[in-house]
Amino acid sequence: MIMSKLLEINTKSHLKGNKTLRSYLPYKQADSIGIIFTVEDKQKHYMIKDFIKKLEQDGKKSKVLCYLPEDKQNYEFLFDFYSEKDFSFWGKLTSDSAIKFTNTAFDYLFYIDTEPNPLILNLLARSKAKCRIGRHWDDGESFFEFMLESTANDTKALIDGIYRYTSILH
Repeated sequence: MIMSKLLEINTKSHLKGNKTLRSYLPYKQADSIGIIFTVEDKQKHYMIKDFIKKLEQDGKKSKVLCYLPEDKQNYEFLFDFYSEKDFSFWGKLTSDSAIKFTNTAFDYLFYIDTEPNPLILNLLARSKAKCRIGRHWDDGESFFEFMLESTANDTKALIDGIYRYTSILH
């Protein structure tokens, strides 16, 4: 309980202090894409892998980071991951791969969760990505430059929507 409150304070601090210049490139000009998500099940894992293949076919380089909850399994070691153990009591991030990910100036950063995860929001707040994109939810505006309104609480629909809308950006 105390740690979650300290994490929330830490996240708000990063949101205020992050001076990254936000903008978006037309999709055809974008080169680097970050993908971040919470591990849930094998099906979601396969959807992310299919999404990466589609991006690679478009000539995009992608880097993936996933949050691995304590009760979930890392299905393969294809993606870098971090867990709750990678945050100190005070909400300080200690994972080298997560820190490197947040310091990467991706052209686009896609957040592929249908519900907000406070441990990923902390990374979104720190992110140096030029354009952060994810699903719309109340109070989510400060974490994204582009949010998708979705009535379906469905990962596949979110991925399809993100791809559909970013690929038509000019």
